[in-house]
Amino acid sequence: MLKGLLSRAKTKVRGLAGGIASGSVPGDATPGADLALERPPADSRARAKALLMGLQDSICAGLEALDGGASFAEESWIRPEGGGGRSRVMTGGRVFEQGGVNFSEVEGDQLPPSILSQRPEAKGQRWFATGTSMVLHPRSPYIPTIHLNYRYFEAGPVWWFGGGADLTPYYPFLEDAKHFHQTLKNACDSVNPAYYPVFKPWCDEYFFLKHRQETRGVGGIFYDYQDPRGLLYKGQDPEGLAGAAGAAQGPIGQNWEQLFALASACGNAFLPSYVPIVEKRQNLPYGERERQFQLYRRGRYVEFNLVFDRGTIFGLQTNGRTESILMSLPPLVRWEYGYQPVEGSREALLTDLFTRPQNWLVDPALTARCQPHQAVD
Repeated sequence: MLKGLLSRAKTKVRGLAGGIASGSVPGDATPGADLALERPPADSRARAKALLMGLQDSICAGLEALDGGASFAEESWIRPEGGGGRSRVMTGGRVFEQGGVNFSEVEGDQLPPSILSQRPEAKGQRWFATGTSMVLHPRSPYIPTIHLNYRYFEAGPVWWFGGGADLTPYYPFLEDAKHFHQTLKNACDSVNPAYYPVFKPWCDEYFFLKHRQETRGVGGIFYDYQDPRGLLYKGQDPEGLAGAAGAAQGPIGQNWEQLFALASACGNAFLPSYVPIVEKRQNLPYGERERQFQLYRRGRYVEFNLVFDRGTIFGLQTNGRTESILMSLPPLVRWEYGYQPVEGSREALLTDLFTRPQNWLVDPALTARCQPHQAVD
């Protein structure tokens, strides 16, 4: 069953590549033009909803087959101001200690400050947002935590796509980071090769704990506010690596159909990006030392989600369902004052190398750093 799900996901990504390359899509944007008022298709909301609900269904089916010991419990909810969603949570699984895959579709009259600060021209417009988000906390310290979020937003003439996925290992395996990044790069490249070189450093920048001066993990891709104007980087640091990559690329032609295809390709790349990692690591034996380090590093995940994560902030500012918003938090976690890993240990390698931005796909020096620590297969 699981192999069939992975095969269908890979075929869908390849099919999207062929669809984009086969010819021009009506309404192609001119690079650099101010096309913020270009209207989306009449059925944009229905198509975005169908894509994101479908991702929730396929991901949950794949994860249940992978875990083999637990299933997702679903709870539907209604938001008084408009909209609602489906929350699916798995607890006490063979592989996953806890995980959630959520879908939401919400709307309202008053935009929250987190949106208006980025797109003030949307002020006064009735808004609509739909998205699928997921966080999985595995039981084994050798299996990384993973996060995914893809979303679509409309407010009058303003619309955009956003999303991404990132991997947070507790014990370092270089091949896992490479596999995850290569799969996401392939998905991005299937729509436009310009995406990954900008979205990869943007992910490193976004999932960064400023008070710790470290990334949340090995990153992945992150993008937001993607619309016909074609400027790929729209983050907070135009002088950083992602900003420089976006400036070097310049504006590109992209429209609603192409950005919808990007969300489809990346969303359907989730199972191929993560399942092989779980299958490779799930039977590795571990002890109390590894478990305690995992719980300690989970504390960093909590710190980021409660202090910096824009999805958490948006959900709370728009009176979203609190249980669904905070399902990203792990079931068990610990903090330790002044912890320092033993020099030369695998815990030190994780702290020193795997919480710093790296060029995981092309830097040969990473192998030399990882080999003495049993972090290369």
